Amino acid sequence: MRIPTSVAVLALIATTASAQQPNAAEPAWRASAVTLVPAGFVAGEATAAAGGTTGSLAVYAATANDPKTPASVLAPRQSLVVTLSKDGTRALSAELQPRDERTTATAESDDGDFAEIKARLAEKRAALPAGTEPCDLGAWSDDGDPAGLNVRAEPSVKARVLGTLPPPYRLKMGGSENTPEGGWLTEFRIIGFKDGWFLIEGATPPGKAYEDERRYPRNAPKPYPGRGWVAANKVGANYANGGTRMGGLFQAPYTDARWMPAQRKLGGALDTDDGPKRIFACSGDWALVESHDGVRGWWRSLCSNQVTTCS
Repeated sequence: MRIPTSVAVLALIATTASAQQPNAAEPAWRASAVTLVPAGFVAGEATAAAGGTTGSLAVYAATANDPKTPASVLAPRQSLVVTLSKDGTRALSAELQPRDERTTATAESDDGDFAEIKARLAEKRAALPAGTEPCDLGAWSDDGDPAGLNVRAEPSVKARVLGTLPPPYRLKMGGSENTPEGGWLTEFRIIGFKDGWFLIEGATPPGKAYEDERRYPRNAPKPYPGRGWVAANKVGANYANGGTRMGGLFQAPYTDARWMPAQRKLGGALDTDDGPKRIFACSGDWALVESHDGVRGWWRSLCSNQVTTCS
């Protein structure tokens, strides 16, 4: 798709206002390139190509951080390939092109090239129920209902209840000095996502991993440990160190997507000393979350540690 400069500036000016602000490391032509981003996309990082005649702008769907249409790390990606002026300072025209995953920077993960990572995720997805997005995150039940959180056989409130996850729990005879004020939460792994539900497994008794094994009551509540579905709005976690930029969230689950500053619950830039206000969805080791100051975006890696930070 070829996008003439004159048309793009007039028709796509709204995209410019929402585009990521450039930093010192980005090329001078980026400011003019974002005016060429097609409607329905949001600009991310810019990279210059060899020779100085073209550049590339990472672009992602504007709905990538919408809980109703969360992005997937398995979806094909595109770049806006930009033709530059002779002095390399201005974008003259642009064309959306498919992205070659084999050339994607391995900064997306410390584990091999990105094409291999996607292949492994696709393999995981094939082993999950149809339509389930594969995930790998630590989390806990945030449901204070005394009856516990229902774990269901399907991602639906009408599905059969397989078991429950206990509400916050405190040892009656007193626990360790690390016991959270509200009691221990039930931890588990998130392995999938679909339509506002998380597929989980491996739930452990609340607080057992942190208390003295000799003092942990035999009659303590026991969670359903198997695989099942829980409502996403009943799940919490802490931010873990995913090896990405701290202080904010990404508009899509990639490190070259638009980056948005966000705040912790008690103020200050986001880091691993806090957790999100809400967790909406997940894809791979990324989670779509809302920060406590209302920014909605993607953070890579969540954990369920209730005693220390997940750095």
